[in-house]
Amino acid sequence: MITLDGLTKTFNTPSGPVLAVDRVSMEVPEGEICILLGPSGCGKTTTLKMVNRLIPKSSGRILVGGQDTDGMDPTEIRRGMGYVIQQIGLFPNMTVEENICVVPRLLGWQAPRMKRRAAELLEMVALDPALFLRRYPRELSGGQQQRVGVARALAADPPVMIMDEPFGAIDPINREVIQDEFLRMQQSLRKTILFVSHDIDEAVKMGDKVAIFRAGRLAQFGTPDDVLAHPADDFIADFVGADRTLKRLRLVLAKDALDPATPRIAGDGTTDAARALMQEHGHEAIVLVDAEGRPRGWIAAADAEQGAGHAGDHLRPLPALLPGGADLRAAVSLMFTHDMPWLACVDESGRFLGRVSQAGITRLLGETYRRAATEPPPP
Repeated sequence: MITLDGLTKTFNTPSGPVLAVDRVSMEVPEGEICILLGPSGCGKTTTLKMVNRLIPKSSGRILVGGQDTDGMDPTEIRRGMGYVIQQIGLFPNMTVEENICVVPRLLGWQAPRMKRRAAELLEMVALDPALFLRRYPRELSGGQQQRVGVARALAADPPVMIMDEPFGAIDPINREVIQDEFLRMQQSLRKTILFVSHDIDEAVKMGDKVAIFRAGRLAQFGTPDDVLAHPADDFIADFVGADRTLKRLRLVLAKDALDPATPRIAGDGTTDAARALMQEHGHEAIVLVDAEGRPRGWIAAADAEQGAGHAGDHLRPLPALLPGGADLRAAVSLMFTHDMPWLACVDESGRFLGRVSQAGITRLLGETYRRAATEPPPP
């Protein structure tokens, strides 16, 4: 959807030419978010602004949807791309509705259509249209203004969005909320997005692809997991942090990290059956489920060894249930909070899916490194 081919930008300054972007080439597939990362002055924002022609390129090519932007009118390019910036940039003399409808008005939309679109987008960013359509930016919090900024960028339903540190000025709590809302929208909208950030944690959470810049050059491009697991050099390793393996916990859902063939026993099962299942699977505990498959508690191997009769007579309460859609960072946090080496994982209906264990998480994350060690080097 977005292709950069040898993209270069040189600024002429009184002290001579400065190379800001040096032959950057990469491709962002349709419907994906690509995060541009790097230290200050590395060229990421300059690259972003060349895509919508706010800054003219010196050489190279930019293709959007297979079309070279050199043959397109710059104004039409900008109207066809949503643009969100850190400073938000709402017009203070316009209402929220008027701000959202800036581009649709330029495109000649009729008033009823614009009003419907503004209300629809406010609902999408979790703001009540009845309360917010007629307000002015000064009557909104910073987080609310940023949501309106996102809504404005989406107003004309552009296939491409470019975002320059859009959530950087928001406090951490509101930033997490807005990020979550944006990802929820992206699941259905599937926009192609270039997104400048300085925060590796934001990149891991938001990005399908990550492009790390250094001194104007593209130092590494890949999925967040690729970059975290296999930094291309010491600069990348230092940039993503010594805790990069822990950052990978955000990328895996609990339901994708279940211990294989987790044993379980029904409420009318016996301690003999529970003991046999634990021995078969090499586990020191087993979860007891009810007739609907929901976990009621767990039985320790030591208790099953000492007793007889119904397994339910030796039931211990589960300190927490782990939603299958939670990431492994949340899983590990719950394990540490409750001093448990494993947790019962459940689906949206509360049915037992299996267990997620500390040992299983360690094994899962290690597979990437072991696989890389055995793969032949590229030709």
